[in-house]
Amino acid sequence: MILRNARKEELSFIREQRVQAYEEHSSNIPTEHWAALKKAISSDADQQEGVDLIVAEVNGVILGSVALFPAKTDAYEGYVDELDYPEIRVLAVSQEARGKGVASALIDECIARTKAKGYDYIGLHTGEFMKDAIALYAKYGFERMPQYDFEPANDGIIVKAFRKKIHG
Repeated sequence: MILRNARKEELSFIREQRVQAYEEHSSNIPTEHWAALKKAISSDADQQEGVDLIVAEVNGVILGSVALFPAKTDAYEGYVDELDYPEIRVLAVSQEARGKGVASALIDECIARTKAKGYDYIGLHTGEFMKDAIALYAKYGFERMPQYDFEPANDGIIVKAFRKKIHG
């Protein structure tokens, strides 16, 4: 498995794959929430200055991707204060590649890049309905940071904040 930065010509494919990966949640959440989530994960936020858009590739096929937002950026379009550590965002793995270690490889790469930049922590946010993702992050030792939770669609669905200590 090759982990590398995405190329510009791959952006539309990556965003399409991301929406397909998240689509399984659309039946568990209100229509408006899915519309807001779909808009957020399809936006060009992953092209902000300093964002690493990373893909996992096997035999020339992109199986998944993740965006690593630098510290002190508005990764959530105004919902969360700018944090003092990088944030993992929009982690997505194609349906066909699930259970093959792609998500773990992408998380490991984000942690390695964050460590290399000298940060003590790495963070992320995930919808409370994303049970598999939350279980994976718990295995990695991410801890809840409820003070950074937010409710994007005013529908009672909370986007939960997590943080992992990676130094010290």
